Amino acid sequence: MIELNNVKKSYGSTKALQCVSLTLETGKIIGIAGENGSGKSTLLKSLAGVSPIDSGSILIDGKPVSRKDAERIAYLPDADMFYPYFTVGQMFAYYRSQFADFNEVKAKEVLDFLEVPLSSKMKTLSKGMRGRAKMAATLGRESRYYLMDEPFSGLDPMVRGDLVKGLLRFTDLERQTLILSTHEIREVETLLDELVLLKGGNVLAHRQLDDIRDETGQDTVEWMTKGTKAGAAG
Repeated sequence: MIELNNVKKSYGSTKALQCVSLTLETGKIIGIAGENGSGKSTLLKSLAGVSPIDSGSILIDGKPVSRKDAERIAYLPDADMFYPYFTVGQMFAYYRSQFADFNEVKAKEVLDFLEVPLSSKMKTLSKGMRGRAKMAATLGRESRYYLMDEPFSGLDPMVRGDLVKGLLRFTDLERQTLILSTHEIREVETLLDELVLLKGGNVLAHRQLDDIRDETGQDTVEWMTKGTKAGAAG
């Protein structure tokens, strides 16, 4: 379980997160949504221990989060963080050297499923193929928590569909939790159990998707749009 209590984070005069309190349970696929600048990336960086918070607390399985949590959290940033001259196989070797929980057999299985050659150089791959390779490396870790920042950004619908299938196939929700930020809510709506809606560093709502549909009669995008404009989502 992940617990955030009154978390604040600023970059200079910009308040990225303002008194954010959330409880995210294990065994869920949870979407983080909101406009640009709403705090999505900062929230994931804070959960991963990459960006220290200014105040409040973040507990993962009852322990305060820190940079050491890279050992138990698989974090996929939006930006490319790999040497461009690496082949996909060399990227996997790097992961194996850095993370004790990296399962290269599983990573290669994901890579095969997503149809990316192991010998390909990262710099020669299209953005969509790099996205597939990065997801294979991330899912190759046997972590309890996967954090993915905009994993579908800039990809065509066919590629997004393949990645969604990969997430479903290679995530074990009996023991793992997947938290992802995305602008492509309509593409992943059927994948998600819960949605956290952010605006201006604040949590507007944290709802089960089934409850949204049952209570409002709206799909998630309609609910989000009305909630964001109103400043609150019920």
